[in-house]
Amino acid sequence: MAILDILEYPDPRLRNQAKPVKQVDDTVRKLIDDMFETMYEAPGIGLAASQVNVHRRIIVVDVSENRDEPHAFINPTLATFGETVEAEEGCLSVPGFYEPVTRYEGVRVEALDRNGDPISDEFEGLLAVCIQHECDHLDGKLFVDYLSNLKRTRIRKKLEKSHRVRA
Repeated sequence: MAILDILEYPDPRLRNQAKPVKQVDDTVRKLIDDMFETMYEAPGIGLAASQVNVHRRIIVVDVSENRDEPHAFINPTLATFGETVEAEEGCLSVPGFYEPVTRYEGVRVEALDRNGDPISDEFEGLLAVCIQHECDHLDGKLFVDYLSNLKRTRIRKKLEKSHRVRA
């Protein structure tokens, strides 16, 4: 397994639309394993393939305390349900920033698992919020897009400055 580089906002590659996975094979399974390792190392609770510059419709999530409830979704489609809830969100591609975002409290996911088998399940709470957040990445959307222009610009400028300092 390998730790992958995570793209950081405002990198324009984060805006790319992910393409469906046509075949689940060993290459896809290795990517999933590398994504989990990268997510856990970061540390985070979710990661989309788009964030590691692989523009395929794959997300991994694990919101458990012990990192023992991993979920991998290939070509996920979502149907939201329930009330909307506002919660602080952060993002591995927007390091160091946490802002309130409104999402649905539940989500029904249809996808393929790491073996290419179809799965369909419902999730609520933090896991549902995380899945919605990661699926946004597949469509080139970031949590900062839910913020005001002023907040988004402030975050972008701070991250651009930190990128210049690190370079």
